[in-house]
Amino acid sequence: MPSLRVASEIVTRLRQGGFETYLAGGGVRDMLLGRDPADYDIATAAAPDDVRAVFPRTVEVGAAFGVIRVVAEDGTYEVATFRTEGPYLDGRHPSSVNYASAREDALRRDFTVNGLFYDPETAAVLDFVGGRADIAARVIRTIGDPETRFTEDRLRMLRAVRLAAELGFTIEPDAFGALRKMARELASVSVERIRDELVRMVTGPDPARGVALLHETGLLEVVLPEVAAEVGVPQPPEFHPEGDVFKHTVLALSYLGAPSVALAMATLLHDVGKPETLERADRIRFNRHDEVGESIARRVMERLRFPRREVDRVGALVGRHMIFKDLPQMREARRRRLLAEEMFPDLLELHRVDSAASHGDLSTYEWARASLRRLQDEPPAPRRLITGDDLLALGLPPGPRIGEILRAVDDARLEGRIRTREEALEFARTMPGRTDAPSTGNGRGTADSGP
Repeated sequence: MPSLRVASEIVTRLRQGGFETYLAGGGVRDMLLGRDPADYDIATAAAPDDVRAVFPRTVEVGAAFGVIRVVAEDGTYEVATFRTEGPYLDGRHPSSVNYASAREDALRRDFTVNGLFYDPETAAVLDFVGGRADIAARVIRTIGDPETRFTEDRLRMLRAVRLAAELGFTIEPDAFGALRKMARELASVSVERIRDELVRMVTGPDPARGVALLHETGLLEVVLPEVAAEVGVPQPPEFHPEGDVFKHTVLALSYLGAPSVALAMATLLHDVGKPETLERADRIRFNRHDEVGESIARRVMERLRFPRREVDRVGALVGRHMIFKDLPQMREARRRRLLAEEMFPDLLELHRVDSAASHGDLSTYEWARASLRRLQDEPPAPRRLITGDDLLALGLPPGPRIGEILRAVDDARLEGRIRTREEALEFARTMPGRTDAPSTGNGRGTADSGP
């Protein structure tokens, strides 16, 4: 992982070559906040060719924009030449780049809190943009006119929200107004860039505030209209005293702690099926909202171009999040299979935050967690007591009935009704004459309006 020591050594070597050089950007901000920086960027008067001459191991990532990555012992460090930029004609890239001074370089950056330079030799902070005052005031402010900064790169709108949520800062009023005015323009940004910012937001320290800010700025309707549709959708107060579906989703996000990408996205999307399934009968109901939600969640994940494995995992989590209401009544075999699934810990955590954000009853969660611990403490399950070949040897004809009987034998083993190979063979001998296949269930809870 990149370190302050190595970054400082890069600064020193460039200075020894006669080039003014500093640490820059978000790493400086995080240092001043007492946070561990995720990376250390370096800004310098050295041109890309000069950087390559000092460091033999480099990677070109944007030499035309004055950016080189230096390969060091513990990772790579981005080294950027001080520059000014021409107009952003495409809403992302400058039309021209000119090398400049440190002050000019600071003035072309996005937010004041990201416009600071740090001298590791003297521990001095160079502040040309008022960033230290805004860090002290806990404010996200653009450098210069907000609309100009957001027009240059429209992803900065999403980044402003993400930074405010991540740092616990407020967004300066002029910048907030520009976000609301320009929100629709975010649609011109590539879905991959939007996805990456969204992932950082929902897996960050305060995803609930991030999503709430997306709604307040109007960006949510552009990025996730399916989640925005939850706003104002009522819920039965006996299950959901917290309020509408959107309030529930935000509250559920607040209970997450360092989630995986799949768990965070599943929490964000777990009730997207409710607006389409709202019914008012004896009470408010959302029958089959888990099934409808799975389909919608898959479409959202595909639109944002997540990897297929993430699409499938989030879809499965959303589609099965109501299964816990039936867990205590399940047959032992089916329950054990569910507990043994690789994704069950994520499914259980989704159930916890869902329950905590609604009725607050965690008894089923605690029961399931205790069951999981007991299962994990058991010795490894034996291989199948009998095989298809054993059933063929008993005289059963080849066909789907073989699989049905093997599953029934395995169910009996999981439920403790048989324990040995001989008992399994005897159990199988009683089955060929039966025409009813053992019930296996479909892996879902019953459709209902519960939490």
